Amino acid sequence: MKTILALAMASAISFSALAAEDDLRELSGVNSTFKKINVTLKSEVGNAKISILDVSGKKLADRKVHLKNTDVVVPFNLNGLPEGDYLVKIETKEEEVIYEVETISRPIPADQLPLMAYGKAIDDNTINLSVIGLTKPGVKVEIHSASSGELIYEEFINQPEAFKQDFTLKNLKADQVYMELTDALGRSRTLFF
Repeated sequence: MKTILALAMASAISFSALAAEDDLRELSGVNSTFKKINVTLKSEVGNAKISILDVSGKKLADRKVHLKNTDVVVPFNLNGLPEGDYLVKIETKEEEVIYEVETISRPIPADQLPLMAYGKAIDDNTINLSVIGLTKPGVKVEIHSASSGELIYEEFINQPEAFKQDFTLKNLKADQVYMELTDALGRSRTLFF
């Protein structure tokens, strides 16, 4: 009879611990956008400690919050840390929950990326030009004299996304010219050979 009573007590204690964790999980939430983590806590949580941990359990940041009659969102900025998986641990005197989150770097807008253009001399009089990563069609290509800067040739290439084109020079060698390229977003690149 004592064994059954002890087993029933142990089950009740472990069940109440699981129920308590479910309560804290229902009163909290975690989301990440790029390298920012927001922890949402409902006022019923009361006093809590929030910790950001790496996957090995090393504490990277923590904050204590005291909630009264209002819900709160606690922000964490992880811009100084590499993208990857992190743990968010929320603790009260009675309960503890751990959330797993993944952070990623914010993509750089296309107009802030450099113009991706590459040129190489195929022979003394021929230059191969490759342009990739265009979000808007249109690249102005200017060929200038390397010695005087004088404009020798100009062409507007209206291709979406990418293009490859050979330019044949008359009476000039590839190392006697350079190219200035400007795309529809205003990004530019100068290529020397």
